[in-house]
Amino acid sequence: MIRDGSSPVRLTQRLRWGVVLASGLLFFLAVELTAGVLVAPTVVILSDKSRTGRINVENPGDKPKEIEISLGFGLPISDSLGKVTIAVQDSNVTDPRSAMKWISAFPRKFRLEPNGSQVVRLVARPPSDLSDGEYWAQIVVKSQEGEITFPEDSGSGAITTKLNMIMKTVIALKYRTGDLTAELELTSMEAQQVDSQVVVLCNLANRGNVSYLGVLTCRLLDADNQEISLHKSNLAVYRDLCRGINLPVKKGDFKKPYQISLHITGKGRTDVPREDMVYGNEITLSIVVE
Repeated sequence: MIRDGSSPVRLTQRLRWGVVLASGLLFFLAVELTAGVLVAPTVVILSDKSRTGRINVENPGDKPKEIEISLGFGLPISDSLGKVTIAVQDSNVTDPRSAMKWISAFPRKFRLEPNGSQVVRLVARPPSDLSDGEYWAQIVVKSQEGEITFPEDSGSGAITTKLNMIMKTVIALKYRTGDLTAELELTSMEAQQVDSQVVVLCNLANRGNVSYLGVLTCRLLDADNQEISLHKSNLAVYRDLCRGINLPVKKGDFKKPYQISLHITGKGRTDVPREDMVYGNEITLSIVVE
């Protein structure tokens, strides 16, 4: 699960698979939905004025969990079709904006009983020669329930399956220092109708020294400015990003040529406290659908 830049990324690892029975797979899916922990807040922001922070880890399940906290590095990246993903590295990171090597978490390992919670404190010890701007890391919360055994097969062979259930929740950490600027450039935009939808590709470039956080609103209009469909979502641009948007062409008395109306603003974010927002420029553009 990925939420643009300020929300958790959840990864599941399945270890030590044996033979998976069809009935066992259904059981596994049910177990997977109830596994894992809850982590809040969804983004941690530290600065040269406040170098400490905290997250709260809760176990909502009915089994104890072994928790391990680590730091990694990963930014939202995209392919040519506008699909956004995040790959988190835990070693060999050379990015000059990485903060993972000088952020510490306490405690790093602990056990959470059912319905229990634990505060994890974060401390930044940055180098003294940092340039102005924002530095990034990912907080990785790994939870393990222990070994799960499927019931034995009722038929001949008595096959069993064992696995370790491990869940990872990844949330963003940002460290800010000096003068901060947020500036976004829309380098190109195209829109093309494919069957019953219009596909929009927006190429964006971050020209500031912090991640640009905003709200993207994209409207599909007809020749008389009647709204056909609407897309609205949070946006996070760390460097360059291609954002893909699919807008359905709904049935109705709509006249061609269709057009796309795009608006990007830092205002309206409800998932980030106002005091943590660095507001930048706004972008408004309209283009005709090919």
